[in-house]
Amino acid sequence: MTAEPPLDTPLDTPLDVSIVVPTFNEAGNIRELLHRIGAAVASAGITAEVIFADDSTDHTCEVIEDAAGSSPLPVVLHHRAVATGGLGGAVVEGIARSTAPWIVVIDADLQHPPELVPELLARGRSTGAELVVASRYAAGGSRSGLAGGYRMLVSGASTLVTKSLFPRALRGLTDPMSGFFAIRREAVDRAATGEDGLQPLGYKILLELAVRCRPRGIAEVPYAFGERHAGESKSTVKEGLRFLRHLVTLRTSDPRARVAVFGLIGLTGFVPNLALLWLLNGRGGMHYAPAEIIANQAGLLWNFVLVDSLLYRLRRGHRRRSVRLLTFAAVGNADLVARLPLAALIITWGGLAPVPATAVSMVVVFAGRFLLVDRWLYRRTRSRTRRAPAPVPLETPLPDPTGGG
Repeated sequence: MTAEPPLDTPLDTPLDVSIVVPTFNEAGNIRELLHRIGAAVASAGITAEVIFADDSTDHTCEVIEDAAGSSPLPVVLHHRAVATGGLGGAVVEGIARSTAPWIVVIDADLQHPPELVPELLARGRSTGAELVVASRYAAGGSRSGLAGGYRMLVSGASTLVTKSLFPRALRGLTDPMSGFFAIRREAVDRAATGEDGLQPLGYKILLELAVRCRPRGIAEVPYAFGERHAGESKSTVKEGLRFLRHLVTLRTSDPRARVAVFGLIGLTGFVPNLALLWLLNGRGGMHYAPAEIIANQAGLLWNFVLVDSLLYRLRRGHRRRSVRLLTFAAVGNADLVARLPLAALIITWGGLAPVPATAVSMVVVFAGRFLLVDRWLYRRTRSRTRRAPAPVPLETPLPDPTGGG
């Protein structure tokens, strides 16, 4: 949906910034948000468009359509039939429909002050930074708008964990959990054309952009996180779990990290393996050999669930789950078959004692298993990130501010 530009703005005036607003049932905030954005950019002499990427199930879309008729800014409404990737996915789809060299992402609940948009752009232009973040933790900022001590604790802990996992990518960034920031289009385009593209999950889109885009220069502007204007918070336990999955996905995009996590998951498989072996052999009296074979399958199933749901969540599309499970189990059982003869060969031809020979065989077999899983079973497919076509205006034109027909 596109509103007419103000009377004194030529139709072909290039935009300075595209303001992307992800919305989910934010009907009570739309009019005030558009009013304050319009006043902020007008006072700074900035040309802007507002893009609503909407996942609402209430009448938010109708409110946006109505409010756009009186807005001095071009307004685009993109309602998603399927909320893929949560709020982060909405932001990425909104960015794909933007046209300006700068993109600002801001929440609709007015906890992010729209009056700060011109300052974000000014800081980026003056410093040459490709990413400018409105920070609650920078000197002069405040997170007083967080509802209660529990949310403050969760926010602080999440920030600490995130910065410890990505010390290089987030260097100089005090608030990687912020949902209010400006980023240059060139930085976004680099990530969109990379090997993995942008693969957001949940509501922490800044983390996705900072890690995958690797912006050339990061600056911050302090701000006070305000009270929600209307509606309800979208921060839930479900979103928290999605955030943790997102952290794992981003951290394991590096092959070295995937090796480490793959090994750690393998170690955790000993717990169900040994527990079932104890039940079958120790308590049930089953012969050790068949008991160990069955127990090994329990460990493999445990490993598969973790590997499939966490480590390779984004690489599952080209094989059915049943095929992935059977292939993973076959590779894992081949591990047992290959280790003993390999250790014997190392002892015979390499002259090593049994213990170091067994250790070497375990390392070799582990490396082979990882390569089979990583490069074949979960091989990388083409990036799912695509540039969207230009938004199509509403079938019913918005009012013409000139009064003409």
